[in-house]
Amino acid sequence: MKILVCMKQVPQKDAPLKLNESGAWIREDVSYEVNEPDAYALEEALRQKEKHGGEVVVITTGPARAQQVLREALAKGADRAIHLEGSEFVSLDSFNTAKAIAAAIKDDQFDLIFTGLQSDDYGYAQTGVLLAEILGWPHATIIMSIEKSEGGIRLKRELEAGFFQHLEMPLPAVLTIQSGINKLRYATLIGIKQAKNKPLRKVAYAEVQSALGPNLQKIEKLYVPQKQKKTEMLEGPPAEIAKKLVDKLKNDIRVL
Repeated sequence: MKILVCMKQVPQKDAPLKLNESGAWIREDVSYEVNEPDAYALEEALRQKEKHGGEVVVITTGPARAQQVLREALAKGADRAIHLEGSEFVSLDSFNTAKAIAAAIKDDQFDLIFTGLQSDDYGYAQTGVLLAEILGWPHATIIMSIEKSEGGIRLKRELEAGFFQHLEMPLPAVLTIQSGINKLRYATLIGIKQAKNKPLRKVAYAEVQSALGPNLQKIEKLYVPQKQKKTEMLEGPPAEIAKKLVDKLKNDIRVL
């Protein structure tokens, strides 16, 4: 099977939240890492390749620093990479990001496209399903198990309240992978060396710009919540305190 894995570079979980001048996002001078849900998507793609053969291709968007995500994926076993390189990609919404990816892979014939369930920074969980809609492919989300069948693939999806859904789907298809579907591997020293010689195709913003449109979603402003602490002491006999407490819960806080 030929599998494309969409990956993203995100700020580290413990990175300080310092806003940029516009207040629409954080400053660039933070440490970055692979989006954790995408790491599970890559691992599942590598396991499918080990079972059934084929090729695993990884793709990302963003400035030059985002190439580290691809290098790590190549070191773990991906065969080649595609980098939509440019700072312009950072400001795209999920719809245009999906359009850009679709334009970049228009000459490839993939059987499956994997994305992580969502990104650790925006958390929209939109890019995968939008990409499926643009390509006209069937899709399924929150995938916990994938098995190849004669007619396509058998899937196990996680639902609410501990329930699961089992279904069959034809190929090609787009799947968003749930974190924890597998155990992540580490890159070996040999893999790190081999990654330097694996193909990495760069796609400039101008090459896909014609497929894009105006952003349909944008962040107007971010702010760090201010810590507020207000303690009010109720004094008096127990019966009076109970009456005051009920009054506040009913009229001020309105939980009763």
